[in-house]
Amino acid sequence: MRVLLHTGKGGVGKTSLALASALGAAAHGHRVFVLSTDSAHSLGDALGRPVGPQPVEIAPGVLAQEVAALAELDRAWSEIQEFFAQLLRGAEDELAFEELLVFPGLEELVALRAVRDVERRGDCDVCVVDCAPTGSTLRLLRLPDVLRIFMGSVFATKRRASKLLKPVADRVGLGRFVAPDDVFEAFERLYGDVEDVRQILLDEDRTSARLVVNPARVVVEETRRSFAYLSLYGVATDAVLVNRVLPAEAARGYFATWAARERRELDEIAESFPVPRFQAPLLAREPIGIEALSALARALYAEEDPARRFADTRPIRLVKRDGRTLLEIELRHTSVTDVDVSTRGDELMVRVGGAQRCIALPGSVTGRAVESVQIDAGVLAIGFAS
Repeated sequence: MRVLLHTGKGGVGKTSLALASALGAAAHGHRVFVLSTDSAHSLGDALGRPVGPQPVEIAPGVLAQEVAALAELDRAWSEIQEFFAQLLRGAEDELAFEELLVFPGLEELVALRAVRDVERRGDCDVCVVDCAPTGSTLRLLRLPDVLRIFMGSVFATKRRASKLLKPVADRVGLGRFVAPDDVFEAFERLYGDVEDVRQILLDEDRTSARLVVNPARVVVEETRRSFAYLSLYGVATDAVLVNRVLPAEAARGYFATWAARERRELDEIAESFPVPRFQAPLLAREPIGIEALSALARALYAEEDPARRFADTRPIRLVKRDGRTLLEIELRHTSVTDVDVSTRGDELMVRVGGAQRCIALPGSVTGRAVESVQIDAGVLAIGFAS
């Protein structure tokens, strides 16, 4: 099943373009499922009709669902949260403490389990995901590494210790301070769910990110960073969707200065992203409803099938060059001074600006020292000693 993740800065029109992509794919004969994992759902607003947490048919061959993220979080997190709630019982503000117990990105990541559920249905060719704005999307991409480190270095030890301490703690009235086995089982289930989602996100053969951008300087700058961070976390971007471009016939008179500025930004977008770009015009009114969104799909993709993979990219790859082993990461518009690289056992820690990725190294380079770090033509190349 093809998975298309639509994300972008808040307000750029990603929901409208996600729906346009879905309707365009259906017009090419695909069976499509549209998911909103943004906690501020707007599928219903763009369609002009309610959607809700249960799948509904919005057009022939197209189902839509607004994932109830809080309900999904309760289902995944309830045993764990209940244990911590017991520890906090009697605190001045229990609810505030419980809210703090949810890891940043967990709500969004748990919501993405719905992609796995759509795949298990077996009746859809394409899943179009209207993701949360880029800040939330990047938080969810960071979480699997955090959980993997926790499960690998802390979880097993804590579970063994709890099994030993629990009987003693119960006898002296301190049992509530030691996690019972069902809490650890809940952690394992949660970790399994997160790993399932991570495998879907990192499968560049079926999953692509589509970055939605407006031709405005602030939006372009943020989208550049998002492109780099998606690459760092291993998510392949195969297209940039440029929304609300001033039509040529309107670029005169009062709008001439606006049009000139926009042309500069469009040139900047063309230079910034090494993937195909598709443009949707600024419309006289918001595209609301199936007819308007279908017209938007035609304006955006013309005759192209939106489900097609538009760029054959591997954002992270291990290559051999001149007898040296290099780990390459696509990082456009990043300076080597913004990058920090270190090794820890069989893992490589890469920090770029405000993002950090923990990359499991293959056995062929495990234990080797990092010999060089350089960026050439937008590609970070990390060389390992022989």
